[in-house]
Amino acid sequence: MSQWRLDWPSASGSRLGTAVMRQVPEDFAVDELIDIEFTGEGEHLCLRLEKAGDNTEFVARELARLAGLRPFDVSFCGLKDRHAVTRQWFSLYRPGKLDDEAFIAAVNSRWRVLNHARHRRKLRRGEHIGNHFRLRLRAVTAPADEVEQRLKKIASRGVPNYFGPQRFGRGGSNLAKAVAEGDRPRRGRNFKAGMAFSAARSWLFNEVLAERVEQGSWTQMLDGEPSAEPSGPLWGDGGTAAAGELGEFERAVVARFPEVQAVFSSTRMKPERRALALPLSGLTWQWETADTLCLEFALGPGGFATMLVAEILDTVSGDTDSNPAS
Repeated sequence: MSQWRLDWPSASGSRLGTAVMRQVPEDFAVDELIDIEFTGEGEHLCLRLEKAGDNTEFVARELARLAGLRPFDVSFCGLKDRHAVTRQWFSLYRPGKLDDEAFIAAVNSRWRVLNHARHRRKLRRGEHIGNHFRLRLRAVTAPADEVEQRLKKIASRGVPNYFGPQRFGRGGSNLAKAVAEGDRPRRGRNFKAGMAFSAARSWLFNEVLAERVEQGSWTQMLDGEPSAEPSGPLWGDGGTAAAGELGEFERAVVARFPEVQAVFSSTRMKPERRALALPLSGLTWQWETADTLCLEFALGPGGFATMLVAEILDTVSGDTDSNPAS
């Protein structure tokens, strides 16, 4: 496709105005929430780090280098933004009685070490229970009373669970890569093909969700729904797990994008589901100045804070190459 859609319809109506997001990293703070009781012993050293300006995968590679480990010996629960102040856990496979204090001091010279513990197993992707966000939106042009009315509505209903545009790369570059890799024989594919395919299925999910939002059915159960709540497809080989009316609907939407649909003829990715509604908890807001709005809230794993903001305001930001908080 010559142009990829990277902005999807709001469920709350037209956006109320504009704002500047992430003018500085401190404007976007993310705290990873976990519910793990560390054993205090074991082969894995777990570190809770505070970082800014570095994405999760870069930090993991650097931790492996500092520890003399292979990259896959360092694990984490979810990807966090680069253009933000983020706090999250990493685990490193360091069996035996090692000098942890000296290593932790070396890490602390790069990133602030907030906590550490030994554990019997590594951290796994998606093992955290969510993320807590503190956002500062500057130069807000919308009337404060209208913004607050919309925030109250969002607090009670949630927002569409879109993947954020940062998942798709600058100008949709990750999607173009997926189409290119899908045309190659499996053995000749680039080692980053899996990431591109994941972006492609996320984009198809957004297109299906956008159609449900425009129809007003994104919070409703439809015939053929395979999940316990309204959900959309994470496309895979064989298409969608939905049946009946919903399966026909999802296949019709995806058929509009034959280049992307064709990617999933041989990816060996199993069809999965993702909730259409993004629930949130603890949403509060405060006007720091007449045009500076501070938001706090928590989202489950895989939720994009930028999609909550997009229900209210258009934003200007310099973080288009950043990762999501997942």
